[in-house]
Amino acid sequence: MELAKVTSKGQVTIPVEIRKKLGIREGDKVLFIEEGNKIVIMNSTMVALKEAQEAFRGEASRAGLRDEQDVVDMIKEMRRENPQ
Repeated sequence: MELAKVTSKGQVTIPVEIRKKLGIREGDKVLFIEEGNKIVIMNSTMVALKEAQEAFRGEASRAGLRDEQDVVDMIKEMRRENPQ
């Protein structure tokens, strides 16, 4: 358990151990999520990444991609079709 003090402006310094656990670095944004009678703090970048992963779940299979070589082949084909 970590303790932090709230300033007169409502600011809180997130303890270093908590920042490490959440992967929070200078300039990152955090989310405050209400879960029942608790407020949970999360690294917004990690939440966005997890949401993106969930949104794309199963898309590789639907596109017929079985392995990394299939992805490489698809990119090569797309580049042939749309040269810059």
